[in-house]
Amino acid sequence: MRILKALGLCLLVVAGVAFAKENSLGIHEIGHVKFEAAVHVGATVLPAGEYTVRHTMEGQDHIMVFKRDGNKQEFKIKCTLVQLEKSAPRNEVIYQVTADNQRVLQEMVFAGDKAKHVF
Repeated sequence: MRILKALGLCLLVVAGVAFAKENSLGIHEIGHVKFEAAVHVGATVLPAGEYTVRHTMEGQDHIMVFKRDGNKQEFKIKCTLVQLEKSAPRNEVIYQVTADNQRVLQEMVFAGDKAKHVF
């Protein structure tokens, strides 16, 4: 019985450490987004489709990795995190539309995050 209690306590500690690491920046590590049309992000063009988006770090740089669902194609794009006053109530994707009707991704925020991703 003592062994089970000790094992349960260890499991709680490990889960707590993993949870704290994942949320230390106030953002979810993984999110999902769907683009109805191609989107420009800097010099990169993301084709229309559904993506799993993963926030990673490369040194001091914040990197968003866009992986097309059902495809091995990945796009790594640098972003800046900007703190929000409170947790985001919903997912938001903010574009700028150019004169030739192309979408340029400016910001992304995922529900529950305390920071937005600015490109």
